[in-house]
Amino acid sequence: MNTKNVYRGMNGNGNNIRRQQAPVGMAQPKAVSSPATLSSLLVNTSNDEKSAVENPVNKTVVNSVIGTSDLSTVCETLPVRSCRHSLVNLNENLNLTRCETVINNRFNAIVPTLKKIGTLQNEKEFVSRAQALAIKELGYELPKELLESAWISGVDMQALYASCIFTSLQNSVKQFAENLKGQTEESLDTKSFFLDCGYHCVDITPCSDGRLKGLSKYILRLPLSSLTVRSAYAGSMFNIESNIKHWESVELARIRSGEAALSNFQTHYLKVVIYHYSSSDPTHHGCAAHGSNDRLATESGLDRLCGFREAIENKFCCGASVDILLIGLDTDNDSIRVHVPDSNGELNVHRFVDNVQLYRDTLNLTADQARVKVYDAIDAASEITGWGKGEGRPREGMRKLIVNLLINNLSQIEYVSDLYGGRYPDLGHAERYISVGDGFQELQLRNIAYYAHLNTVEEGAADMDIGIKIFTGLNLSKGLPIPIAIHYKYDAKVPGSRKRTIEKCNRVKNAILNRYQDLAIQNKLVCQMSIQDRPLGSVLEIIKEESI
Repeated sequence: MNTKNVYRGMNGNGNNIRRQQAPVGMAQPKAVSSPATLSSLLVNTSNDEKSAVENPVNKTVVNSVIGTSDLSTVCETLPVRSCRHSLVNLNENLNLTRCETVINNRFNAIVPTLKKIGTLQNEKEFVSRAQALAIKELGYELPKELLESAWISGVDMQALYASCIFTSLQNSVKQFAENLKGQTEESLDTKSFFLDCGYHCVDITPCSDGRLKGLSKYILRLPLSSLTVRSAYAGSMFNIESNIKHWESVELARIRSGEAALSNFQTHYLKVVIYHYSSSDPTHHGCAAHGSNDRLATESGLDRLCGFREAIENKFCCGASVDILLIGLDTDNDSIRVHVPDSNGELNVHRFVDNVQLYRDTLNLTADQARVKVYDAIDAASEITGWGKGEGRPREGMRKLIVNLLINNLSQIEYVSDLYGGRYPDLGHAERYISVGDGFQELQLRNIAYYAHLNTVEEGAADMDIGIKIFTGLNLSKGLPIPIAIHYKYDAKVPGSRKRTIEKCNRVKNAILNRYQDLAIQNKLVCQMSIQDRPLGSVLEIIKEESI
């Protein structure tokens, strides 16, 4: 996201062109006179990424972004595909395609490779042949002790599978961490943009469903910044008390740092909830935490937001208000619907902008015309009557933020259209592992993990139970174990933080194994513990049992 201030300016005749330019925070789509080549995208790319993209099957996937596909859901000019949206960032879509292809291939190769290894276990030089195959197909060696003990009772495929999942996870986190090094300018721009919109903290709570795991990088196209906090809960039902504590820490830090005396003193804390639904199969592939009831998911998200805001106002009185925003996500195609606040900051489940419809309405317009249409769509939502009626338009900063989110998401809509014909083939769950604790914020990809945000198993029991239920169908039904990545962050600036975090990992692991004893006894649960210093991109440290 580029927040260079092209939003302000005058044209050659001195006329204000405020609505004719990209809003602050919106990257201008780069002009593409001819289809981008794969070689142009592989600069500063590791060898394993290059080989993955250059694979004939994967090359077809990547090239489909600039080629043709069945996009009848959004485009009527196929197969010629002459109706590319003027606000879509094609180059970014190509780079995200490469990233998705590499990481998915890393996980998709595990089962086929282990099947091949399984056929070799009775042959001579099994260990060396198995390792050679693993290096060729997966890019890394397997645990030697698991292979050397195969002569006793055969290869422990469940242990090998879990090991491969965790190794792929570590490699993916490392890949994203390396990519973060080149996003310093974007992160600073994001911070400036949020402040320009009037927000000193943007706290986002999506559902823990794995289909929302690519929320920042793909769906909203927001680089991780110092002003953005993201924590997922089942059904987006965040803990109000915990969020109050976070609000207190943010406000205290502002006062102690002297920010309250600066010009951004009037900025607000913004709390965002992302609920989700399925447009093609709403009764089966909606939010599991709400029984695939779209109305319940929407209303519950709004109720939790209002409860948080009311709690802040009641506890800290005047001047302690927070802004709230509700966003719906169609997990079939990654399109969003943004519920537009009125002039008082109030939200309504019936007042929103549907970005799929906005994409269609602006598809054949110039970039300037399309931007104006985005503003018009927000104004039209503000003027709705009946059940969705509100008290005027949102304040300018909120309006600017919503415009940015809608335009960013247009690129994701076209991304899904190009790669998947407008709708993901896996409408439901297809996660690789359960992520417990603080999660791996660097790793952003759809259906990569089911996330259970918890400090204690008792506190996050609902999230864990849903995750186990999901993986009963995904893994246990196929004879595969459930990989659980227990991950917490520590603060190296705080004495003893690392040691206490390791103790917490062990405590949570033992609590999980005790809660699901039947599965643990059968070795159907495989846990890996890891810790990381707070700054994004810090080294991932794997923790052994009871290690201090």
